[in-house]
Amino acid sequence: MLTQYAQKYRLTPSRVLMIKVTIHTVSLFFIAILIYNTINGGFGADPIKGIEHFTGKAALNTLILTLLLSPLAKQYKQGGLIRLRRLLGVYSFFWAALHLSVYLALDLNFDWSLLGSEIIKRPYLAIGAISWIILLLLTLTSTQSMQRRLGKHWQQLHNWVYLALLLSPIHYYWSVKSGLIEPTIYLGVCALLLYCRKQKIMKWFTKNTNQYQTKSAAKNTNR
Repeated sequence: MLTQYAQKYRLTPSRVLMIKVTIHTVSLFFIAILIYNTINGGFGADPIKGIEHFTGKAALNTLILTLLLSPLAKQYKQGGLIRLRRLLGVYSFFWAALHLSVYLALDLNFDWSLLGSEIIKRPYLAIGAISWIILLLLTLTSTQSMQRRLGKHWQQLHNWVYLALLLSPIHYYWSVKSGLIEPTIYLGVCALLLYCRKQKIMKWFTKNTNQYQTKSAAKNTNR
């Protein structure tokens, strides 16, 4: 039923534009909620943690939506959905950048050396930092000009989003001391999305492993 409905109502460029406008509107709405709750004490007794969790979950939610587009486009034959990935991906990094900025500013008082030591000492911060760096690289290379410049290496780089999708909910789960039901649900959703891509991920992993082994063998031969 849904497939027939989707085939009947193809995503034309004008409809894709309308969805993009909706994404911007919803994102601005949540930014407004963040500002309002920050000003009016809506984050409870520990507002810093409240802001950090709000921005972190916003980044994770947007990342999940980004990775959900390809299965939906394939299932319902709506190629226009793929044109939304860059926008959602950029918003995911926006929230991740805000998440890190809040932690750095309010928890660490812009002490960069302390940030480095905290990442080393706390494993959940280390995997969060890896996920953040991946999202940064993907955002910087998300334009069509960078796609042309990187050529075949562009897809290889952007496949690292799967690692970010794996690490981000683990970071969330590991960072909370109580109320594990919600992060567990996020872990399950992300695991399901990764499972849907198991063949592609295994192919990508095998290719990278073979390339690494080939380079290592070449170095040992030259010694």
